[in-house]
Amino acid sequence: MRTAQDKSPWLWVPSLYFGQAIPYVVVMTLSVLMYKDRGVGNDDIAFYTSWLYLPWVIKPLWSPLVDMVRTKRWWIVSLQLAIGAALAAVGFTMHLPAYFQISLAVLWVMAFFSATHDIAADGFYMLGLKQYQQAAFVGVRSTFYRLATIVGGGAMAMLAGHLSTSSGDVGFAWSVVFFVLAAVFIGLFAYHSVVLGRPAEDQAVAGGENKLAEFFATFASFFGKRDIWLILGFILTFRLGESQLLKLAIPFMKDPLVKGGLGMTTEQVGLAYSTIGIIALTLGGLLGGYLISRLGLKRCLWLMVFSVHIPDVVFVYLATALPQNFVLIASSIALEQFGYGFGFTAMMLYMIMVSDGEHKTAHYAICTGLMALGMMVPGMFSGKIQEYLGYQHFFIYVCVMTIPAFIMAALVKIDPAFGKRVDK
Repeated sequence: MRTAQDKSPWLWVPSLYFGQAIPYVVVMTLSVLMYKDRGVGNDDIAFYTSWLYLPWVIKPLWSPLVDMVRTKRWWIVSLQLAIGAALAAVGFTMHLPAYFQISLAVLWVMAFFSATHDIAADGFYMLGLKQYQQAAFVGVRSTFYRLATIVGGGAMAMLAGHLSTSSGDVGFAWSVVFFVLAAVFIGLFAYHSVVLGRPAEDQAVAGGENKLAEFFATFASFFGKRDIWLILGFILTFRLGESQLLKLAIPFMKDPLVKGGLGMTTEQVGLAYSTIGIIALTLGGLLGGYLISRLGLKRCLWLMVFSVHIPDVVFVYLATALPQNFVLIASSIALEQFGYGFGFTAMMLYMIMVSDGEHKTAHYAICTGLMALGMMVPGMFSGKIQEYLGYQHFFIYVCVMTIPAFIMAALVKIDPAFGKRVDK
């Protein structure tokens, strides 16, 4: 029998990471747009969809189960089937009287499936590829993850907008979108059931008690790191402003002019924010990675902190001028997203630096969980703040909320050589 390493990684790496991205996009972006289309208030949208971050916050708590129970391959194909069923279930809720509560519950369960799938997929990636292949396919992973973001966010949003206009039934439009996504995941389940190899190392880990002790030791070693309070402060505040802007960007674009919004259609939002914006985000990330490889993280840090936060003033401008020119709006969003993609590279590399050493995989998972916590909690209350302040003053408030990130950037300690490519 051929192993995963015998099969070409091109057969499964692109599809695996395409599938990894879609549920996250559904939970974090499409759900906001869907509930806005259905007339849900900004306060409820921000509060309840922020809770959907929870599985990514706490996924390190059950990551040992993925090692101890069955194989990574089994987890991947089983969860892809479960995610497909959950997406279909959301589609069936659209015309129920309590669709908001029921669809949220299903999305919450799907988020747990997706977070667990992330653990298994990343583990299988390391088991199914040789070390040099893992490095070679990092770019492929990122490319197909971003492609899925465009398809799952941009294309599906435009499909929902088109069907809403043509049918006059918003619920029907979003049902079709979720049925399409469900079909994609059923297809991924069938495809990976055949294509994924069976690495010899992909076995359940014996010794549950020892594994549990190691699990607690891993957490203890992370929170025992030198300057842990600086580490926590930097990770938790880096996206403090963005976490709140992110939840209200789509409602702002959708709300009519009389409410201080831009009055865009769902199709326009899908094109401007979830397609053009994601492309700009990707290009910014590529440039950020290249610059750090040339100069190192320490020399790039301040430029990247400014790049993440200063473009937030774009939304202050949009909320003040309320332009109706689509090209101007899309260009403004692309500028903000490019800056965010460029600057966010610093956070990704910082978490890698913090995680270096023993238990690096688990420590990185803890870092990403903390980062998700820094997104979830502020996002929960952003809708209420926006409804109180109005869009213009809310976006000014968001800019003020970036100040802690600058303070932590001044305090944090970074190895001058970290991230810089050393040519032999």
